[in-house]
Amino acid sequence: MNFQKPIYTEQGYCRDCYKCIRHCPVKAIRVENNQASIIPERCIYCGICVDACPVGAKRVRDDLNRAKLLVRRKDRVVASLAPSFISEFSGIRPGQLIHALKMLGFHAVSETALGAQEVSAACAELARTSGNKLFISTTCPSVVELIQKYYPGLSPYLTPFLSTMAVHARMLKREFGGDTGIVYLSPCIAKQLESDDPSMKVDVALTFTLLRQWFEDLGIVLNEIQEDPEDIFLPEPSRDGALYPISGGMLQSMEVCGGLGEVKTMAFSGVQQIMTALEGIHEAPFKDPLFLELLACDGGCVNGPRSHERSGTASKMLEILRYARIPEPGLRLPTMDIRREFSEPPVETREPLRDEMAAALHRLGKSMTSDELDCGGCGYDTCRALAAAMVDGRAEVSMCVAYMRKLASNKANALMRSMPCGVVIVDESMDIVECNRKFAEILGGDVLTVFDAKPGMAGADITKVAPFHRLFRTELEDGKAVMKDLRVGGLILRVSVFTIEPGRVVGGIVYDITEPLVERGLIIQKAEEVIRKNVTTVQQIAYLLGENAAETEMILASIIDSFKVAPDSTGNGKSGR
Repeated sequence: MNFQKPIYTEQGYCRDCYKCIRHCPVKAIRVENNQASIIPERCIYCGICVDACPVGAKRVRDDLNRAKLLVRRKDRVVASLAPSFISEFSGIRPGQLIHALKMLGFHAVSETALGAQEVSAACAELARTSGNKLFISTTCPSVVELIQKYYPGLSPYLTPFLSTMAVHARMLKREFGGDTGIVYLSPCIAKQLESDDPSMKVDVALTFTLLRQWFEDLGIVLNEIQEDPEDIFLPEPSRDGALYPISGGMLQSMEVCGGLGEVKTMAFSGVQQIMTALEGIHEAPFKDPLFLELLACDGGCVNGPRSHERSGTASKMLEILRYARIPEPGLRLPTMDIRREFSEPPVETREPLRDEMAAALHRLGKSMTSDELDCGGCGYDTCRALAAAMVDGRAEVSMCVAYMRKLASNKANALMRSMPCGVVIVDESMDIVECNRKFAEILGGDVLTVFDAKPGMAGADITKVAPFHRLFRTELEDGKAVMKDLRVGGLILRVSVFTIEPGRVVGGIVYDITEPLVERGLIIQKAEEVIRKNVTTVQQIAYLLGENAAETEMILASIIDSFKVAPDSTGNGKSGR
């Protein structure tokens, strides 16, 4: 666990659902001791796992106290407000939001879109004049992480400029003084990672979620605020830079800066869509230069991971388009040096050796290709992907639900086979779910023949098999444990029926009380021994399979209880030990 990074796992909350792995586009998750944790060197901080986790085990670092402390300690702290504020605080006038931020202690409020305009000018000039064949935007920090870590061959094509946040921070320090504190406000988690770099000049990157909490802490209700004439953006309002939070918005802004000449443009949003788009890009025949605008969130920053609403993309885009002021196209050149270098090392990957892969698959019970179900229950798309992750130390064998289900079934079957008495499980339709051979041997005749033909006798009608079938119906209807001694043929059978799942599944234990080798104490001892030896595995299985695995423990406990009580002469139970 690394609380220094923007995303971490709250230990003890993880519930083995593997949903974070299933949704993580780069599988930057390691499972150890049944707990899924982020692998920082593999993570791109897109926040998808945070949204996916059903129990809130994936957490976002809380920097609210840092922001509050900064506002208290510094004379001037300026809020850099990401352009997605328009859709985030829909229905709130800019002046109301500015006034509210001043109530928090901010000296001034400025639009990050001013930095975006500077980036547009720099990128447009680069695309027109450099002669390169491929350009990849760098305004989205998650995209920058993705390219550097997983597509290092494309790193040279990243536009060598600071992000809009970092550019705006420099503009604000130039405007208000070098000692000015900067708090960046946006729906982005990855910006927290970027702000951790001192060279970005941003003191704290705060998500909109935490900003709303700050307002709530002070009892500030935005739509009730009456703004003043001085509640305006400083040093000036933005223009086309306000288009940046929507997919394709950066490209529109670059067109305003004098156009891109012969450069073709494409916009992709969403990590999975970006990864699909980048496939084979190295082999593309670039007759004309290509500029790729890439944003990690579907639809753009308006759907950032810490947005209040993650839907209504079309209406959000319309709000952005209505707000942005698009000037007449003209040549606009950058006014400051915003160049940067990228040095994040790529993720080290190693293909498992054939023997390593075979060993991992064998541990998963995949001895043949037909065993590879590729069900995705583990979070990986294929069994081989899970096996490769196991070789890499990022996954555990217990993640395979199919394997664990098979293991649970094998253990239950082994227990039933080893019991020195007849055991049968019956469902609500009075059909046998499973029974052991001893049950068939006790009833003998055709029953034993059927069992030999179909071990377990699944689906057989208990009413046609056992003369004491009414005991099972009574148990299903009443839910009260039944124990009776019955004469069947030349045998005296003790039949104990108990509930496994109320009204749906019951179990029965049958043995010949005239058989001298059968002793309750022996049966109890044997069952308790099986439980003691296998309790750890059963508990593991229960975590994964819930009721299916817990059922095994219930059967074991019921078996023991049934032999701790023997009927008296009237058929009522009394202590038998």
